[in-house]
Amino acid sequence: MKLLNVPVDISDDFKSFTNTYYLADSLSQFDAATGTGRVVYKRYVYSSRQAFDNMLGVLKPVKANEFPETEYEASPSLPFSIQFVSPKTIRVRASSGFQVKPNPESLMLVNGKAPVDTRSWNYSKISGGHRYASDYGSVTIMEHPWRVEIRDAKGKLLTKTMHHVDNADSSYTPVLPFSYVRRASDYSRSMSAVFSLGPDEKIFGCGESFTQFNKRGQKVVLWADDANGVQNETMYKPIPFFMSNRGYGMFMHTSSPITCDFGKYFNGANSLMIGDDELDLFVFLGAPKDILDEYTNLTGKAAMPPLWSFGFWMSRITYFSEQDGRNVAAKLRENQIPADVIHFDTGWFTTDWRTDYKFAPDRFKDPAKMMTDLKADGFHISLWQLPYFTPKNKLFPEIIEKGLAVKDAKGNIPYEDATLDFSNPATVTWYQEKIASLLKMGVGAIKVDFGEAAPDNGLYYSGKTGFYEHNLYPLRYNKAVADITKQVNGENIIWARSAWAGSQRYPLHWGGDAENTNTGMAAELRGGLSFGLSGFAFWSHDIGGFVQKTPEDLYRRWAAFGFLTSHTRSHGMPPKEPWEYGESFNNYFRLADNMRYQLMPYIYAQAKVCTEKGLPMVRALFVEYPNDPGSWLVDDEYLFGSDILVAPLLENVTERNVYLPPGKWIDYQSGTVYEGGWRSIAPGAVQAVILVRDGAVIPHIKLAQSTMKMDWSTLKLVAYTTGAQQAKGFVCLPKDNVLHEVTLDNQGGFFKLNKDWSNGAIRWEIQSNTEYNKSAGK
Repeated sequence: MKLLNVPVDISDDFKSFTNTYYLADSLSQFDAATGTGRVVYKRYVYSSRQAFDNMLGVLKPVKANEFPETEYEASPSLPFSIQFVSPKTIRVRASSGFQVKPNPESLMLVNGKAPVDTRSWNYSKISGGHRYASDYGSVTIMEHPWRVEIRDAKGKLLTKTMHHVDNADSSYTPVLPFSYVRRASDYSRSMSAVFSLGPDEKIFGCGESFTQFNKRGQKVVLWADDANGVQNETMYKPIPFFMSNRGYGMFMHTSSPITCDFGKYFNGANSLMIGDDELDLFVFLGAPKDILDEYTNLTGKAAMPPLWSFGFWMSRITYFSEQDGRNVAAKLRENQIPADVIHFDTGWFTTDWRTDYKFAPDRFKDPAKMMTDLKADGFHISLWQLPYFTPKNKLFPEIIEKGLAVKDAKGNIPYEDATLDFSNPATVTWYQEKIASLLKMGVGAIKVDFGEAAPDNGLYYSGKTGFYEHNLYPLRYNKAVADITKQVNGENIIWARSAWAGSQRYPLHWGGDAENTNTGMAAELRGGLSFGLSGFAFWSHDIGGFVQKTPEDLYRRWAAFGFLTSHTRSHGMPPKEPWEYGESFNNYFRLADNMRYQLMPYIYAQAKVCTEKGLPMVRALFVEYPNDPGSWLVDDEYLFGSDILVAPLLENVTERNVYLPPGKWIDYQSGTVYEGGWRSIAPGAVQAVILVRDGAVIPHIKLAQSTMKMDWSTLKLVAYTTGAQQAKGFVCLPKDNVLHEVTLDNQGGFFKLNKDWSNGAIRWEIQSNTEYNKSAGK
C-alpha cells in the first residue's frame, strides 16, 4: 500500500517503457597499473513484441533523443575501476555520469575510507582482456563483450557480470543486464549490477530478514522500515551485504534504496538494483568466516560490550515508577532469578511516550538514589527514548527554533513530529547533552528505539535528501548514543532496533516487536541468523514475543532460546515477570536463567572471539561447517558460539528433528552422545535441544545473582569428549579482556590443564562432562 514511509522499491524503474536504459557494452580504455578505465554503454528502450497472443517487453537499441545533438553522447563512455582492499577483497566501481564529489568519506567504512592493497594482486594481460590474481582468487575484465569475472583460487568461476548478449543468445525471457537507467520523470539515474547465479547457488544475509533464510528466488527491498512485527518482508535492520555458498560475498556500498532480485524473475540472474547513480561494490572471497572477517574489517567489528550486559534484562511495557523498579528488583532477588538490568520503557516520563529526558517527578522521587541503590545490588538501569518529538513535547519549540530537525522542501518539517537530524553536528551535540545527563545520573544503557522513519522526502543538513539519508539514519542514531555512552560510562552498550551497514560497531541490537506465536518465534530466529550473517556479533529478542500476554507454553520454549542468545531480555505486554505465571513456571525460568549465568565464562569468551573475527554469537551451522552440504539447509537451529548447538522447540512437542553437522555431539543436559546427521531428540529440563561439540572445553562459573557478584578466581573447565586425547576452549577474564585458549589433556581418563596461563591466579576445577552432570544432578 502506498502509505507514509512505505519501503522504496526501485525495481519498477528498471521495467518501465518510459525510461531509457544504458547497457554496459565494451571496455574502451583501461590502465592496468591503476585499474581504471572506461566502459561504453549502448542506449536501449523497452519495446513491445507480440507473438501468438503473448506480449513481451523487449530491449531495442535507439538513437539519441537530446537536442542539440552535438552536446550529448548516444553511447557514453563512463568511468570504471577495479581496486583491491586486501588479498581477499575486490572493489568494483562504475559511474553513470559526472560525480561532483567522487570519493567522499563514508560513515559506513572504518575511518571513512577503504584501505588499498597494492602488493597482493598480480596483473597479467590475457587475450581480449586483463586479469589480476592473488593467493585467494582472481578477477578478469573482458574487453568486448565487457564482463567482470570472479574466480576462486582454483580457477572456478564464482560469478560474472551479465552482458546483453548472454540473454539474447540463450533465452526468450527479456533480462536487463549490467546497466543503468535514466528515468524520464526526473532524469535521475540508478545502477543495475547484474551477476550470474549458479544452478544450486544459495544467498544469505541482507540484514535482519524474517523471510525464508535462503534468499535465492526472493526479491529483497533494502529500506529501513518499522516492520511492525517479525513475520513481514520489511526489515528494521536491512544491511546491503550478502554471501553466497559458492565462496563469495558482496557489499553494496551506498545508503540509497536497493532492491535485490536474487533470481526471482530470472533464475540465473542476480540483479542488484541500486538507487545510487554510481556503483561501489566490494566483493569478498573465501569461506563464510573469511567473508565475515573481510567485510567487518572494512565496515567495523563489534566493540566488546560490558560483562553486565550479558546478564538477564527484566522489562515489560512498561514500569511507570521508582517503586515499580525497586519492587521488581526485590522480587528478582527474592525469587533467586539472576538478573543484571531493569529496563524502564516508555513510561518514565511525565507523559507516557513523550520523550523529554526527565524522570516524572511525582513517580521518581530520587532517581539517582534509586540507581545507586539498585547498582549496589547488582542492577543496571536501561531507559527508553526515541528521536521523534510530537508538537505537545516541551522540547518541540526548541528543536524547531535551533534548526535541529529534518526539513522539507519549503523549510518546514515533513511530518507533524519533529525528527532529529543527526547529520547536523549541532543536533548531535544537543542530543548527546540530554543523554549524557542521564548517564551521569547513573543510567547504564539507553534504548535506541525506532529510527526507521527518517523522512524520505526530507532535506538534511548533510545536503542530501532522504533518498540517501533515510537508510543512513539508523547508523547516525546508533553512533550518537554509543559515542556518548562510551565517553561518559566508558562502556560499549546501546539497545537499538534499527541498523544499517556499520551499525555493528555499536552493540547491541534486538529483534523488534515479535508476535507471541510459534511462527513469530521461528521468524525471529531466521532474522537473527540472517543478521549474524550480515556482520553483527550481538543480537537479542523479546523472550515470549511483544504484542500480547505470552502464553505460558510459548514462554517456556522461548525462554530456552532467549537464554542461549548473546543477550537476554524479557519484554513486551505484561505480565513478563516469571513469578506472575505461578510457581512451576517461576522454577523453570530460574533453571534456564541459572544455566546461562553458570555458562557466563563461555558466553563472555565466545563474545570476545566474535569481536575479533566478525562472527555472530547466534551462528548459522554452515559458518563452522562450510563443507557440509546439509549445514547450508538448516534455519531452525544454530550454534551458540562455536561449540554449543541449540535447537529450540518451535512447537509444543516432546522431541524434534535436529540436524547435526559431521562429528559427535554430546547432550548438555543428559550426556547422550549423537553422531552427525538427522536425529530425533527430546529436550532436557530446559526446553530446548542443547548439544556440545565433541572435543570442546566449556568453562563454567559458580552461580551468582548478578555478574557483579561472580567470582572469576575459580572457574570450572568441563571437557566434552567421547574419548579424545585433548579438548580445547577459550576463557576471557572481564578484568583484562584478553582471550586465552585452554587445552585439557586426557591422562588415563582424567583431564589435566596443559598450561596455566594465569600463573596460579585462577583456581581451575577440571571435570569431564559425565562428572559435571553427576555433580549438577542432571
